[in-house]
Amino acid sequence: MPVADQPLLKLTNVHKRFYLPGRQILRAVNGVSLELAAGECLAIVGESGCGKSTLARLIARVEPVSEGEIHFAGEPIMGLRGDSLRALRRKMQIIFQDPISEFSPRMKIGEFLREPFLNFSLLSKKDAGEKALSLLASVDLSESFAQRYPHQLSGGELQRVAIARAIALDPLLLICDEPTSALDVSIQERIVRLLGDLRQSSDISLLFISHDLTLVSQLSDRIAVMYLGYVLEQFPSPMLVGGARHPYTKALYASTFRVEAERGQGIEVLGGETPSAIDLPAGCPFRLRCPEAEPACGQSVPPLREISPGHFAACVKC
Repeated sequence: MPVADQPLLKLTNVHKRFYLPGRQILRAVNGVSLELAAGECLAIVGESGCGKSTLARLIARVEPVSEGEIHFAGEPIMGLRGDSLRALRRKMQIIFQDPISEFSPRMKIGEFLREPFLNFSLLSKKDAGEKALSLLASVDLSESFAQRYPHQLSGGELQRVAIARAIALDPLLLICDEPTSALDVSIQERIVRLLGDLRQSSDISLLFISHDLTLVSQLSDRIAVMYLGYVLEQFPSPMLVGGARHPYTKALYASTFRVEAERGQGIEVLGGETPSAIDLPAGCPFRLRCPEAEPACGQSVPPLREISPGHFAACVKC
């Protein structure tokens, strides 16, 4: 259980390096430090390839950490093995971008939802079946879905079933790795609303990974912006409009479609190409695309520092 006055999740200087042929090193995550309080939703956003999904996999122990520390509920989790790692799986669940990959085509939805209770020997088969029906109801699906196979469901329905499975064992943390990116806009809104309802009805914490700043602002309490494996800015979600300070965050927000935008206000596409994570630029990782870059930006990587209460930025000009 979470320790009082301590974050539920704490990352300290976390790195992830992938070693490639030819002695090349892909630096996917670079010195990330984050905290997530119990009951909070932290969104991690950025363009494709920024390292946000890799970070999610490190936290969920799908990938090992190259350097740094991750603490969950006050305990380090990097070295967990066997039964200890299995126990962690009950407290921390992850929802992936492509829900169909989580399903066996031969397994009915009811069997899929019963499985966690049977695997952990928590309920009898009969009671697990009743719990599966309750889980379907919790994500606005009828009992008839228990008798269907995955190919008989739409993408949005499959994602709701994946969410039902993830919350089956009452985890403390739910990691959502781009859970809406493959869905229509109307279904995205429904999934986000469902996750918001889950937060209201339980003490669950959410780590929501996305490339869509405007989408995550509807759900999250705080936002962390990643680029080339670095966190460039962190701030409370209400500060997104008008309060963001880092040039990358402002460019990312300007490039998104917003319903509330004024008539005639266009979408500003961020220019330039993202550098390779195999050959990171010197200094600020964003400087080669930054419209405000100056010579000092190339000297060293700016530290993430607090520029106002709860607002952190890694920029020499912020």
